[in-house]
This record gives sequence, structure tokens and C-alpha cells, in this order.
Amino acid sequence: MAGPSLADTVVAARTIRAQTLITAQDLAVKSVDVVGAIADPARVVGQEARVALYAGRPIRPGDVGPPALVERNQIIALIYDKSGLSITTEGRSLSRAGPGEMVRVMNMTSRITVTGQVLPDGRVFVSY
Repeated sequence: MAGPSLADTVVAARTIRAQTLITAQDLAVKSVDVVGAIADPARVVGQEARVALYAGRPIRPGDVGPPALVERNQIIALIYDKSGLSITTEGRSLSRAGPGEMVRVMNMTSRITVTGQVLPDGRVFVSY
């Protein structure tokens, strides 16, 4: 009778604070099978910790993400582009977000809060 098979699981080598960029030295690989945990360290290196990661604990996909381009309260370019109409204005980010993530932004002119996607250059694209 064979025992349960073990798989590689990426764990934090030390406690990593939220909003910290993760390097290879921050990680270790253990032979334990944890459902939903990341198995490949390459998926974690260069990402940002979204929550505190504790030493020896498995890292899950929701625990890390792309480094934030937009910080809370940062003034950013807010872009609306649809059917030939393009509007660009200033907005204030209401949270942190990385490229491709959704973020709430307050339009500085109208004071209306909208949701948009962070572009790779840090601008936020809004569509309705």
C-alpha cells in the first residue's frame, strides 16, 4: 500500500510583509501536498505580497500579485475612450493596484467615483 504522494509547495522562507517585492531568497520549496498552493517559485519571484506571508506557510495565488503601479491617494490619468470619443482627466486613486487590476478612482473634476482597469503605464481606463 503506497502512502499519499507529495508535491513541491512554495513556502515563505521568512516572514514577508504585505506590499513587499518577493525575491528568490524569500522562498523555499517543501515536499508537501497543499491544495491550492503554488508549486513553481518562478510564479512568485518578482510579485508583490498582497498579505503578510509567514515563514514556513504555503503561498497561494491570491497571496501575491503584480507590483502596484497605483498607490492609494495618487493622482493618476483617468481615460474614457468609446466610439471615437476620448476624454482624459485627473483622478485620485482610492486604493493600490497593479497592471490589469481594477481600481476605484475619484474624478477630480466631478467628484464622482468610477471603477477602471490599471494600464501597464499606470493610467486607468474606464468604460461603460
